[in-house]
This record gives sequence, structure tokens and C-alpha cells, in this order.
Amino acid sequence: MQQHRRRAARPGRSTWRWLVAAVVVLGLLGGAVFVGQRQLIYFPNRSAPPPAAEVIPGARDVTLATHDGLELTAWLVPARADAATGATGDTGDTGMAVLFLPGNGGNRTGRIQIAEHLSARGLTVLLMDYRGYGGNPGRPTEDGLAADALAAQERLVAEGFPPDRQVYLGESLGTGVASALAAARPPAALLLRSPFTELADVGRTHYPWLPVGLLLRDRYAVLAHVRELDVPVTVVRGTVDRVVPTRLSEQVARAAPYLVEELVFEGAGHNDPVMVGPEVADAVLRLIDAAAGR
Repeated sequence: MQQHRRRAARPGRSTWRWLVAAVVVLGLLGGAVFVGQRQLIYFPNRSAPPPAAEVIPGARDVTLATHDGLELTAWLVPARADAATGATGDTGDTGMAVLFLPGNGGNRTGRIQIAEHLSARGLTVLLMDYRGYGGNPGRPTEDGLAADALAAQERLVAEGFPPDRQVYLGESLGTGVASALAAARPPAALLLRSPFTELADVGRTHYPWLPVGLLLRDRYAVLAHVRELDVPVTVVRGTVDRVVPTRLSEQVARAAPYLVEELVFEGAGHNDPVMVGPEVADAVLRLIDAAAGR
């Protein structure tokens, strides 16, 4: 019996043209994202904030000198003399300082309230802006923000707060900065508000059709740093965070070798006031107590 074999249909010229066009379009799109990706990561308010004393009584302007030659402006907010430092009714300066490492948008004028909450609990606060933010020179990159954070940490040392009297408080993108700094210069304790595992995981959530892991130049590997830390850690997260999925923050909490607290705000989004409210300042005090009791 004679067998007849059918030949597989070959793509026609029009099909090949469509395939080539799709590849070209995706390549151009990927190239555009690669070149302009930092505009999708960093959203600085470049305007210079007013003098510190005009905004927060007793605060003063300080300069942070980075190792790559930049001079950045920041505010140093002192602990209030009448501060309430715990449930026992103690008052006054705790002798501890909080290095506040902000997220990827705005400038330090948007974090006045949390600085006041911390100051009211006996904590000195260094409220900084990264390069390119708040009238500062330079352009933000992961390496640049790491240099800025190191300059802020060294400024606190110069102000009389050695590392064992410092708490790093990072929010959102600042959790990447804070965790890297903690790995290099361990503080007394670390609080991460809305942390992510690594920036690529956030990118995959918002751009699932892009090979984010291949394109990203700034990685911010929070989870990898946290796993190696030997300092007390608190994680703060909201359950309806549409910027950093709460499951990523939960993974960071689970990875911390010494997790003091996982503070969960039910129904809270990424930028809701409660995420930088008095409850977070209270969590810092509990974290300090845990660090002191080690």
C-alpha cells in the first residue's frame, strides 16, 4: 500500500513579516525600558525644602558629604525634652537616633509628621533626601543612594550616635537602601516599612509582560540582605498595598533571623497615613527595647 505523507504547512511570507515585526517591536520596547528605566523607578521632588527650623521647632539643617564628592542637605530633628518614651511614663531623650531612609518619591517635607512622632518619643531623627531629591545634586541610582545613606550614617556618628545607638528606618524603596546599609554597617535595629524581596519582583507585578529581571540595573536585593542580618528587625506592612504586594513584605518578615514584630495594618494601602503614623513610632520604641534586651 502506498503511503502518502503530508507536508507540514510552512508559514507564509505575511506570517513571517508579522513575527519579525513583533520581535522588532518587543526589542525596541525592551531597549526603551532599559534606557529609561530609572524614570520608572525614581520620582524625585527636586525642589529645595525650607530651613529645618521653620518647619520643626528645634530642628537644624545639616550637610551630608558623600564619598563620591556630593554635598546633600538634610534635617536633624532632636528628641523632645518632654518626650514620652514608654508605657511606664518615662520621659526625655532615649539617647537613640533614627536614620530615616525614604522611598522613591517626593522629598523630606512629606515626612515631617513621622519625624515629629519619633521626636516626641525621645528619638533624634535624621531626615535625609537622596541625590537628585530635595534640591540635592546628582541623579539617583542604587549605588548612589547607598553612598548617600552611608554619608547619613556617618553624620549621625559625628553627632554622637555610634552604630549601636542608631535605628535604620527604611520605607518602600528605602528598605532596599536600609537593608544594604545594615549589612555593611550594622545598627542597633532595623525597621522596614513596606519592604519587597527584590525590586525585580515588584517590577514583575506591574509589568508582567516584560523580562524585568533581565532589564533591571538597580536590584535592591532586600531579602538577600535581611537573611544575613544579626540585628533585631521589625516589618510593617499594609494588607491592600498596591505598590509593594503585601506578600513580598511578608516574605521579608519570614526571612529575618531575629524578627521582633510584624506590624500588619488591615485594609491599609502603601501611602495611607497609618503607614507613617504614631503606631510606627511606637513600634520603633518596642524594637529598641528588644535590642536592649538581647
